[in-house]
Amino acid sequence: MFDNIEYKNELKEGVDYHLTKEGYRIMTESFLKNRGYCCGNGCKNCPYFPKANKGNTNLR
Repeated sequence: MFDNIEYKNELKEGVDYHLTKEGYRIMTESFLKNRGYCCGNGCKNCPYFPKANKGNTNLR
């Protein structure tokens, strides 16, 4: 999922993501903004508008 991000192995829990009790990673809004584009997966903290529009770079 994050193959094109150079620091994928340096993600920090609580900063870049948090884990749900089921074990899923929820990426933070700041991580998603720093990535620079929408992935189109409908992320809970998606900072882009319209939400879940792959490739979108328009921040809310």
